[in-house]
Amino acid sequence: MQYMLIYQEPLGEFASRSDPAIAAANMAAWGSYIGALHGAGVVVNGHGLLPPQMGTTVRVRGGKRLVQDGPFADAKEHLGGYFVIEAPSLDVALHWAEKSPSALKGSVEVRPVMPPHPGMGMPVAN
Repeated sequence: MQYMLIYQEPLGEFASRSDPAIAAANMAAWGSYIGALHGAGVVVNGHGLLPPQMGTTVRVRGGKRLVQDGPFADAKEHLGGYFVIEAPSLDVALHWAEKSPSALKGSVEVRPVMPPHPGMGMPVAN
């Protein structure tokens, strides 16, 4: 089964990436974690994300597109990145989530990936 590990980080974590005294340790922790994920062969795909102020939100209201550029001050944590992993059980996915640097200062949401469905225009494996 595939699970998405969704890394939520406090906004201050994004800011600390530009502080050389903190950034090196942060990158080393993430490097170690990502290396362990790849070493275990569980990674399907994943990416880190740029800070929230680089994001844009789109809504459609009354038939009109509304666009809002970041940052989004109403949130205390922001999506920092994700991995989709292949794991035999939720317990194994939770094991990988708890090892993440985000689990120490933010949170990691673990969510099963919806299997492909032929009616949704997604390819279905044979």
